[in-house]
Amino acid sequence: MSTQETRLAAGDAELTIAQDNGCRITGLRIGGTELLRQGERYGCFPMVPWCGRIDHGRFLSGATLHQMPLNSPPHAIHGTGRDTVWHTARAEKSEAAFTYDLADPWPYQGRVTQAFGLTGDSLTLTMGIETYSDSFPAQAGWHPWFLRNLGGEDVRIDFTPAWQEERGDDHLPTGQRTEPRPGPWDDCFGMPDGVDVTLTWPGQLELKVTSRAEWVVVYDEQAEAVCVEPQTGPPNGLNTMPRYVTPIEPLETETTWTWRRL
Repeated sequence: MSTQETRLAAGDAELTIAQDNGCRITGLRIGGTELLRQGERYGCFPMVPWCGRIDHGRFLSGATLHQMPLNSPPHAIHGTGRDTVWHTARAEKSEAAFTYDLADPWPYQGRVTQAFGLTGDSLTLTMGIETYSDSFPAQAGWHPWFLRNLGGEDVRIDFTPAWQEERGDDHLPTGQRTEPRPGPWDDCFGMPDGVDVTLTWPGQLELKVTSRAEWVVVYDEQAEAVCVEPQTGPPNGLNTMPRYVTPIEPLETETTWTWRRL
């Protein structure tokens, strides 16, 4: 269990962040109703410095091949940030920011910052990766576990992606794009105008996940929860679509959740 927690509040919204458990959100309560699946592996965690799976944990940076630990054999998954103790940069009533320095097993130096801004009807999350030395490929995103059921009907997921990344038997994108298919999903979708996904718990709550990021993974294969994961690139993107963090160009991303009662 986390011993270092930060609590934010605005209106009837309450947010709890566990900075010693990967700086994950462990609770988001709206009017006393918890929206996130509970448990030390759940809530909403940052995916950084990569998102989703890396093929057999290996990626190239220039001519150098790097090997990450296979924490989801045969692949490496979801980065190192969720397994790291983060440090508090600031914490106020409805805003907070945290940092951690990249370290082994990640082979490059850099600093990650995650910030939270809560209002009575929204939560904005921002994340940045910066380096003052070698450039490196990286990704960032978020992995929320929204409860499928808040005590009424199951949640509905509505979105209109431009395409779906074809998923191979190894759970990695094949490089082919297809027309979006019906769920259940553990799939990556392209939304080139920005992520825009609506979760509706009928008669209770509507929550919109938006982001300038152009990729979203939707996972709804578990009975307890559904995941809507905005991210800066597709799974295995360190190999297939690398975006480099350089001393003059950090990687920055943001997502906003906006809700209203029904």
